[in-house]
Amino acid sequence: MAQVFLLQNQRKQFLTKQGDWGDGRDAGHLYRTVHHDEALNQMIETNAKDYTLRIKVLECATNDRGVPQIADEDLPPLSLAESEIEEP
Repeated sequence: MAQVFLLQNQRKQFLTKQGDWGDGRDAGHLYRTVHHDEALNQMIETNAKDYTLRIKVLECATNDRGVPQIADEDLPPLSLAESEIEEP
């Protein structure tokens, strides 16, 4: 299993390929890279658009198809309202 890097904000939401924030339960649509420096560059670019975000780089393993396997403790709670998910 390979390792990939994801970007996660302070609300435990993950950056998607479209540049939005999602809950991470559909891991196939998340921004991911195998290079830590690319993840850092994307983090800086995303943070420049919204300086209030507290973004961290999260490393996780992938399955056989290359989809990230995010640990349950890294996912936001299921009770999080949809309106909160869409807001950064």
